Amino acid sequence: MLIELSNALGGYLHNVFYTNFDFWLILGLFAQALFTARFVIQWWVSERAGKSVIPFSFWILSIGGGGLLFLYALVRADLVYIIGQGSGLAIYIRNVSLVLKEKREAKDAAQGQGTT
Repeated sequence: MLIELSNALGGYLHNVFYTNFDFWLILGLFAQALFTARFVIQWWVSERAGKSVIPFSFWILSIGGGGLLFLYALVRADLVYIIGQGSGLAIYIRNVSLVLKEKREAKDAAQGQGTT
């Protein structure tokens, strides 16, 4: 039984790390690293501020990593990841639009105060 399990595990690992190793796997790994980097950035910025902060770069990395993972999911035809990353992208893009809107409004308010 242990030999069969060992052979099955060896075959699985061979399939994952060798047989399926192609451009799309490299893209998927890069996309996952990019997506994970957003948490490292968020943690670092929050630690420096001493409170929870979500920097703009978090949303940019979310869009970049999420977009590449969505592409990867489409190519691999993985419905679970297509739904997950697709819905996530909509949220990330909406958050970026809200942040940019807030910045425009703050800039307009600052310019309005300077003219009076």
